[in-house]
Amino acid sequence: MKKRNLIIYISIILFFVMVLPIFGMDLISTKEDKEIQDEVNKFVDNNIENELTVEDLIEFVNKDIDIDLKFELPINGASGYASIKMNLKENNSLDSKTIMDIDKGKAFTIILEKNNWWYINYNGKKGWIENKFCMINLPDIIPSIIYNASNSNKSLYTSSGYDLPNITGEKLYDVLMYNNRLEKNEFVMPVLYSMAKKIYEAQQFALKNGDSLKIYETYRPYEVQMKVADSLRTLASSNKDVHDGINKVGWSESWFISQKLSDHQIGVAIDTTLVKVNSYKVRTMGKYKYIEITNYIEYEMPTNIHELSAKSAVFTKGVSSKDKTAWKNASFAATITDGAIKLQQYCTNADLIPLASEWWHFNDLNAKDIVKGRANGRYYLSGCASMKVTD
Repeated sequence: MKKRNLIIYISIILFFVMVLPIFGMDLISTKEDKEIQDEVNKFVDNNIENELTVEDLIEFVNKDIDIDLKFELPINGASGYASIKMNLKENNSLDSKTIMDIDKGKAFTIILEKNNWWYINYNGKKGWIENKFCMINLPDIIPSIIYNASNSNKSLYTSSGYDLPNITGEKLYDVLMYNNRLEKNEFVMPVLYSMAKKIYEAQQFALKNGDSLKIYETYRPYEVQMKVADSLRTLASSNKDVHDGINKVGWSESWFISQKLSDHQIGVAIDTTLVKVNSYKVRTMGKYKYIEITNYIEYEMPTNIHELSAKSAVFTKGVSSKDKTAWKNASFAATITDGAIKLQQYCTNADLIPLASEWWHFNDLNAKDIVKGRANGRYYLSGCASMKVTD
C-alpha cells in the first residue's frame, strides 16, 4: 500500500467514527491535534513495508481510549430531558424510593448508563431515571451533524411561496444556549434516546459518502405547533394559491402541519436536509475527538425546507404515517430530486420512516410506541445541562 494512500486513511480515521473524503479539507485545528497527526505519521513511516490496513490505523489511533461508543461522543456529560413527568429514584429500580419528581422538559446531566436507566444530576440531586422516556441532546453526542433550529431564530415557514402571518421570519421559541461540553453557543435539539441511535446511524451512512445531515428541528412545543397550524389555516382561507397548494388531489392541510399533537411534540421526529461536506476541523474533548463541519453545500431539494404545500411531497400520494413499510411501495413525485432521494436512503437505512408530504421529515415509529399516550409536548425546554468529559 502506498504511503500516499495511508496518509489519506490517517486523515479519515482521526475522528475515529466514520469516513469522509478529505481532499482539500482543513483537518488540524489545535496543537494537540497536530501532535496526534505527527504521531500517526511516524507510525506509518515505521511500518510502511507492512501493508498497513485501515483497521491497523484505527487500532493505533485509539490505543489509549475506550472506543466502544454508542455515538461520536459518550453519553455521560450529555444533556437529557424528561419527555413526561418522571420520578428520580435512589436506585435503578421502579420499586426504589423516589427522591423527587422531574417535570417534563427539565434539563439534567447524564452521569452514566446502566441497563435501561441513567444516573443523573438534576439541580444538585443525583439519582436514577428510566431513559426510555427521556430525550437526549443530539449536538452533545453527534457533533458532526450541522444544527440550525430555524424556528429558534427566524422561522422559514411558507406555503406556496407565501409567508405565514406572525410566523415566517419570527422566533417561535428559544433553544440557542451556551453548551459547556462543546464550548460554544449551540442549539438544544433533543429526541428520544432510542431515536438518537437511529439518527447517529443515518449520519454515519452520510459521512461515508462525504455528506452530512443538517437538522432544522427536533422537539417543537405544542403551543408552537398550534400557532403554525392556525396561521396556515387563516392564510388558506384568504389566499386561493395557498388553499389550492395544500388541497391538491390526495392532500390536505393536515398533511403539512398537524392540527393536533404531532410527532415533534413527543420527541420522535426530525426535520432535516442533506449537505455535501467541503471541509471540517478536528476538535477534542479530553481524550475524545470529534469533527465539526466548517464548510458545505446543501443539496438541491424539491423546495425550501418548511414549504407547506404539495410542492414538498415526496410521493405521488399520501402514505399512512402509522405504517412502517407502506412507504416502500410508494412512487416518487415528479418533483423529487437526487438529493432528497439520497437523504431518504440514509434515513430509511437507519430505520427512520419518511413522511409522504414533506421531504425533510422523518419519524421513529418504534420510539413513538414507547411514549404514545403519555407525552404531550406542552412545555418548553428548560436549559442545557451539557458538561465536558475528560476521562
